[in-house]
Amino acid sequence: MNIPADLKYSKDHEWVKIEGDIAIVGITDFAQSELGDIVYVEVDTVDETLDKEEVFGTVEAVKTVSDLFMPISGEIVEFNETLEEEPELVNSDAYGNGWMVKIKFSDASEVEDLLTPEAYKELIGA
Repeated sequence: MNIPADLKYSKDHEWVKIEGDIAIVGITDFAQSELGDIVYVEVDTVDETLDKEEVFGTVEAVKTVSDLFMPISGEIVEFNETLEEEPELVNSDAYGNGWMVKIKFSDASEVEDLLTPEAYKELIGA
């Protein structure tokens, strides 16, 4: 299971990469493997400010639809529009081209509440 050491993680299986005051967010390799083949990613919350753990979109796999949860509070400033045409990037490159949104976060202390790679491994039993 791929769990990059330079990222933070949520208990809802989102990964977070901090770049200044922007958090790049996607779902983890574990999450995409549990979902199976991703066929659609919907995020209609761009330019909205949401609280931590609010739903910001959905990811649809062949057999299920799963909500996407805000790992930290903030404004969604960008959606990875490549996923509209190539949702399978979430499966093939979860931590790279399969990113989902960029959030201008409003409370930096929430970043500290996210899971370390070690804690995430423990959560998923890896």
